[in-house]
Amino acid sequence: MSNTLPLYGVRVVELATIGPVPFTGRMLRQLGANVTLVCPPQRRDVGIPMPDDPLEAGKRPVVIDLKSPAGRNALATLVRESDALIEGFRPGTLERLALAPTYLHSVQPALVIGRCTGWGTACARASSAGHDINFLALAGVLGAIGQKECPSPPLNLLGDFGGGGMHLALGVVAALFQAKCDGRGSVVQTSIFEASVSLTAHLHGMMDSGLWIDERESNLLDGGAPFYRCYKTSDERWLAIGAIEPKFFAELANRLDIVVDAGRQYDRSYWPELSAILSQRIATRTRDEWDRVFARGDACATPVLNWTEARSHPDGSVAFDKNGPEAAIAFHRK
Repeated sequence: MSNTLPLYGVRVVELATIGPVPFTGRMLRQLGANVTLVCPPQRRDVGIPMPDDPLEAGKRPVVIDLKSPAGRNALATLVRESDALIEGFRPGTLERLALAPTYLHSVQPALVIGRCTGWGTACARASSAGHDINFLALAGVLGAIGQKECPSPPLNLLGDFGGGGMHLALGVVAALFQAKCDGRGSVVQTSIFEASVSLTAHLHGMMDSGLWIDERESNLLDGGAPFYRCYKTSDERWLAIGAIEPKFFAELANRLDIVVDAGRQYDRSYWPELSAILSQRIATRTRDEWDRVFARGDACATPVLNWTEARSHPDGSVAFDKNGPEAAIAFHRK
């Protein structure tokens, strides 16, 4: 690990689980931290990924039975030499294991303890199981995604990773900075449910301002607007259009060689006619033909690729290099 990374020298203990916490551990490792992954003796039901899973790459695995006195002592030894511990159990699990924050801080007073639950501690469902689809559903996110006929689960990228994982990582980094300043540890707590709600602040703002209606596929960013959706091409593939701003929409129309009433771009009553114009024109060429038309410039039109295609596309393959995702955040020291 490069000593130019900002978390170089920081030692993190990750208690093995599924969901956001492995992603947080990966983020901290990519920022330079040394991450030790504490695994139970039996991996059944704990969701430990396969050895080649990128979420676990670069972490140092150790097997510890946290339910035994010897295991708790082993964890205490690790904690004594660490800066942070992250966990994703249900509320009260650490306490039942006699590993409550008060105990961990007695071992390492400057320890940052990052905790991510599913529902949070205040929700009536706090002790219940759930997965990404459930947290997004109760947060109102799932109900806003998909076609009018049915919501569509957006993989597990929003709740688990963009929600819980990213919020936990940011909180832990902030707490590490604070601990470095005053030498005092802290507990950072988030949940997939609450973090998913946090991601929707701007959309609630749009709704409160009358710019969003509470119906799927009817708004600016949910596929309702003709200039922000996907269109089928002549080869039964898809082209994604995201020309929200008028100047980008004008370039889109120019490259498509269509005549539209640009002044009515945001007029909802014009959207059905505009949608028909775009659909008919885009259906005249293949996806890859349109990709060549829009490869450069500001029309905000891109091919919809599957996983395999995305890895080999000339404009996107750099992000899928074996070490590419680690360059998602780059640091350059003066």
